[in-house]
Amino acid sequence: MDFEELFEDHFDAIYGYLARRVGPDLDRDLAAETFARAYAGRKRFDPHRGGPRAWLFGVAHNLLRRHYRDEERRLQAFARVEVPRYEAAPHEPLLAEALSVLSREERDVLLLFAWADLSYEQIAEALAIPIGTVRSRLSRARTLMRNELAKEGAVDG
Repeated sequence: MDFEELFEDHFDAIYGYLARRVGPDLDRDLAAETFARAYAGRKRFDPHRGGPRAWLFGVAHNLLRRHYRDEERRLQAFARVEVPRYEAAPHEPLLAEALSVLSREERDVLLLFAWADLSYEQIAEALAIPIGTVRSRLSRARTLMRNELAKEGAVDG
């Protein structure tokens, strides 16, 4: 595996996903750490188990696990704070509140699908779970998000 090519092909996607998950304070650090760990573990990469994109998202996801508790607190706090209209889009607090009610597992699947644009198969590989679990978690997450946003009048039931 040509690691320079792997980096060039996938850095933007990994960085973009991490930027959405952790914001500007940690995104660069976690993206760099993702590729540092991937490089260190490159001999363990098995192309027969899946492609490098899902493998890299799996590495990134494992790094995010350390930050879940802070993420949950931040989402709950953001949903409670009155943000001036010029600082945030009107839907951001609603989305933050809706995301905060999801379990970690549901949020992981939803965000890998929506923000990282991974297929069900790639999500299953990245999280090391069966594809049926991906489908059920994504379905639950969508239902919970829809219900939470409907409570606030952001979407029609």
